[in-house]
Amino acid sequence: MDTAGVFNSIQITTDAYRKRLGAVTPAKFHLNPADGGWSYAEVYAHIFDLSILSLEAIERCLTGEAKQRKTPFITRAILYFGAFPPAMKFKVPKQFESRVRKISSAEAAALIAEFEHKLQPYAEKLKTAAPERKIAHPRLGYLNALQWLRFIEIHLKHHLKQLNRIDKQDNFTSLRP
Repeated sequence: MDTAGVFNSIQITTDAYRKRLGAVTPAKFHLNPADGGWSYAEVYAHIFDLSILSLEAIERCLTGEAKQRKTPFITRAILYFGAFPPAMKFKVPKQFESRVRKISSAEAAALIAEFEHKLQPYAEKLKTAAPERKIAHPRLGYLNALQWLRFIEIHLKHHLKQLNRIDKQDNFTSLRP
């Protein structure tokens, strides 16, 4: 896994989120697609909140709280190919459901900035990461620091595709809180 390449990909993807945020109207930002999916606001709250939590998992891998465990084969495949299998559908883990909420565009911009600020020190820290030190992911099993970074990249790209699907829909509803 090329750490510099993953960092670069994360930066490019984060820039795409920032550009999209500047292009969507505040009214549309809060509207839910008619199919019942998340609004832009909910996607931004989810993706950057959990990306920051993933950075905390990386920190725990680096500081000694980690355990020596195996990473499941399906997880290694996801990390290798850089995408979730198309047939796999994930729901937000129960412990994170309450964190998905509608935020303002300004809050989304602040979350992006916070994520980027917290990500920066890991460019150097990850150079000494021990691959056997892992922290549990709620769905994917145990990940080491580099795997957590790769997960952040894949997760960011996954939800950017979700925003592309939202963009293509004409029907929105504001009925969901």
